This record gives sequence, C-alpha cells and structure tokens, in this order.
Amino acid sequence: MRRRRRDLSRRVNGELRVEFTGSGLTSFAGLELFIRYLRGIGFNSLIRDHLSGMMSRSDFGMVAMVRLLVGLVIVGGWRLRHVAHVAGDPLIHRLCGLAHLPSARTVSRWLTRFSEASIERLRCMNAEIVARVLRRLPLRTLTVDVDGTVVSTGLQAERAFRGYNPHRRKVPSYYPITAYLGETGHLLRVKNRSGNVNDGKASIPFLRDLFAQIARTLGRGYRLQFRMDGGFFQHDVLRLLDARGAGYAIKVPFWRWLDLQGRIRERRRWQRVARDVEGFDFPLGLTPWHTVVRVAIYRKKVHHRAPKNYQLDLFDPTDGHWEYSAIATNLSLTAKRLWCFMCGRGAHEKAIGELKSGLAFDTVPTQHYGANSAWQQLVTLAHNLITNFQIDTGARRRGRSRKATALYVLKSIHSLRFELFHRAGEIVRPHGVTVLRLSSNNPFKRGFSRIAAALARAA
Repeated sequence: MRRRRRDLSRRVNGELRVEFTGSGLTSFAGLELFIRYLRGIGFNSLIRDHLSGMMSRSDFGMVAMVRLLVGLVIVGGWRLRHVAHVAGDPLIHRLCGLAHLPSARTVSRWLTRFSEASIERLRCMNAEIVARVLRRLPLRTLTVDVDGTVVSTGLQAERAFRGYNPHRRKVPSYYPITAYLGETGHLLRVKNRSGNVNDGKASIPFLRDLFAQIARTLGRGYRLQFRMDGGFFQHDVLRLLDARGAGYAIKVPFWRWLDLQGRIRERRRWQRVARDVEGFDFPLGLTPWHTVVRVAIYRKKVHHRAPKNYQLDLFDPTDGHWEYSAIATNLSLTAKRLWCFMCGRGAHEKAIGELKSGLAFDTVPTQHYGANSAWQQLVTLAHNLITNFQIDTGARRRGRSRKATALYVLKSIHSLRFELFHRAGEIVRPHGVTVLRLSSNNPFKRGFSRIAAALARAA
C-alpha cells in the first residue's frame, strides 16, 4: 500500500523526560526463547552431572554461575565488570535464577577456583552438548579442522609467553588449539596453551584426547577426516592419523629437503582445477620419515608481484605472478576435489573470528591461567549452545558441498542479537499471570513465533 508523503514523517518536540525504574523492563526479551531451550535440554542437570563436587561451595551455586557467564557473553558482555551492567534486567535474572547478581570480583574469584581437573569436566560437558545433536543427524563422515589461534594477554597473565604472535610479536600470549566440526559448525574441543608452543609437536596429546572424546560420546562408527595447516605437517602427526585410520589433508611447507621447487620447475603441463588455479599430484618420498605420501601442488594466478623472498625466491618472475601451495593427503580425491575440500578450512577461520569478535574468546578476564582457560571453555559452551539452538529450532538445511562445510544455514551471533535477543520488552502481571509484552514488529513476531512453536513441539 502506497502512503501519502505527509503521513510518513512525525514531528519531534524537544527532549524526552528520562526516568529510571525497576518495573520489569528488559533489553533482552528474546532470551526467553533461549531459557525455554535450556530447560528443554535439561541444562541444569547436565551442569550438576559434570561439575558437582569439583569446586568448593560458594554463596552462588555452580548452575547459576555457569548460566550467568554463558548469558553474559551471548548478550554481548565483554568483561567481568559488565555483569554490573546487566544487573536488574529481569530476563538476565530469570536466565541464571538469581535475585541478585554477583559482583565482578566474586565472579573473578569463582573462576580462579578452576583446576585442570574441573576444566576437563567443562570440556566433557561441551562434548556432551555437541554429541546430543550429532547423534540425531544422519552423518557417517566427520570433517574436523584443527588449528591454533593467538590470544594476546599483556605482561602479567600467568603462563603467557612470547611466541607466534604475527601482529604483536613482543606481546606475551596464549595459543589455544581448537577442533572445529565442518558439517555443523560446532567446536568439538578447545585447549588453552602458552604462546611459545609449536602447533605440530604440541598437538599430539590434543589429537589423542580428541579421538578418545569422539569414541566416548559418538562411538566408533564414524569416518574421520582432518584438515590442518602446515604447522601440523610433522611425522608424529601423520603417523598418529594413519594409525587411527583417519583421512587427512595437510598443507605442506616448502622446505628445501622436500624439493617441491624442483617438481614445479620440471612440470610442463598443469591441470586446471578452478578459475585461475592449476595443479598436479604425485607420490612424494619422505626419506627421513621412511614413508611416502601423496602430495598435490597448486598454483594460483594473482595480479600482483609476490613479496620479496616469497617462498624462498624459487620461481622466475618472468613466468607471471603465481602463488604456490602444496597439500599432503591420504584421501582418494582428485586434485580438483582436494582443492575444494581444503578451501573449506575457511569456515573454521570464520568461526574463530566470530568467537573473538562476538563471544569474547580473546578476553583475558584475570591473571590466573586456570581462570582464563575456564573462560575459554565457557565461551565455547555458549557457541555450541547457540549452534544447537538454531539447529533444533528449524535452521534451514543446505545441500552437501565439496568444501565439506556446514549443512545448516546458521546466523552469526551478531545477527541473532539484532534479530532476536536484543529486543526490548516488559514483564507485567495482569490478573496474577506473568506476561512478557513485546512491540508488534512483524519480522520479529514471525521469527519469535516460529521458534516458540518449534520449542513447544520438541517438548
């Protein structure tokens, strides 16, 4: 319906009078749906099963504190002091089941009580949250992306050292390692580490724990395939993956002893695998490791001159401008399919970026290593709960891709906040019945009603 121009504008006279009240106003009305979801999956019982008896008692129970911190990062809290900024909001109090919220100092002391044993219990709870959804999906192959990421800490954080920090080389950091599930977008496992570790050498215990976790929570009926960057191209990593019967595609560094440069110089015919990308594959003998792997080498046409000494000054610049990469694999994929499969690693990078920009994964709340590691596990828990929430409430299914990326169209946490969680409302009690009143916005009303109906059916 077309409206008259004079009906589109509204006159604004002066400034509004401001009053502060505790009459049931909320800025996070959409959290009511998330609260219903947590009730439906028995989240409180899950916390008690995994964490009861692991820490000394406090005035605020374990269930309330876990729910408070999960809710805080979901609505956008970035620091522990932000707890005070959400105090008084009835939906936040409803989410954590508390009449009064703890102070930031109390939360900080609670986090410092986490030991390695209780942090492992948090990892087990995360694994169970993920497994509850995966066991219902018709999946036979799981694609796992493993990678580390840098979290800068400042000078005072415990067990933070200078290491691989490409943007702030002199700043101490943590270097947590993450395992991301390509088919659903879950984080299977996260482990915090000091910043001076090597990805490949330090990843063996992590990978063993990951195999044990998958066998414990999902069983052994899945075929596993891993994607990793060049830091994981180590003999011990390849030997472990082969021993467990797992497939892999790992970037290969251009080390001189591999002589990939000679293979490239000798190559005359390249197979086209994508637009501006060519490649070929061959068996490569790794003499020091007493093994042979299949390696595919790719070159991509770029429209800029490569940086000085890029890839060891191997190639004649008169051949044009190319960027080279190599992948080692034991998968039965053609060079073209392998290129597409490896490109799917970008989804993991995007998930890590969203964890840092949207869920405060790179926040260092205290100087205590255990507290900071527990914070990372709670952020991971929030990410996995939001992923499950979308899948269980009707996220649109997409077709399988050669890149082995998510099978569901999942919204980012920023979109969920704007479209669902950050919605003003008011809790009123007409005739003794508690009612959440919301503004009548048609897109929000449709989305809210659809999710509420899906939760009712699941119950």
